Amino acid sequence: MEFKYTRLYSDSRGESLFEDKTIPMRSAGTIGFLSELFPVEGIIFREVEANYDYDFHHAPQRQFLVLLDGEIEIETSLGEKRTFKTGDVLLLEDVAGKGHRTRNVRQEPRRSLFIPLRAK
Repeated sequence: MEFKYTRLYSDSRGESLFEDKTIPMRSAGTIGFLSELFPVEGIIFREVEANYDYDFHHAPQRQFLVLLDGEIEIETSLGEKRTFKTGDVLLLEDVAGKGHRTRNVRQEPRRSLFIPLRAK
């Protein structure tokens, strides 16, 4: 069993790119399947306005993004666009380079969680 997520990172030229990744999971019996523990700093709850459209920027730190509702479009520095919806998980690692652009697809407020990872 594997858990799927999307990684957004910067390459050696500073370009932001997507990468589809998986996290291995093991059976934990009647409670389902679990991954290994990820060391994190905490959790940040966030809500943005319906017209959210944030021009190119970096992630402030390595962090998971979990969409609680709504739908976003993320554009890389190379022009690739992907749409993510409720329940999708991203690992944001483009803390340097040219960054990415994020905008709401639906004109409604959107809630999400940021889960910063501990420094390596």
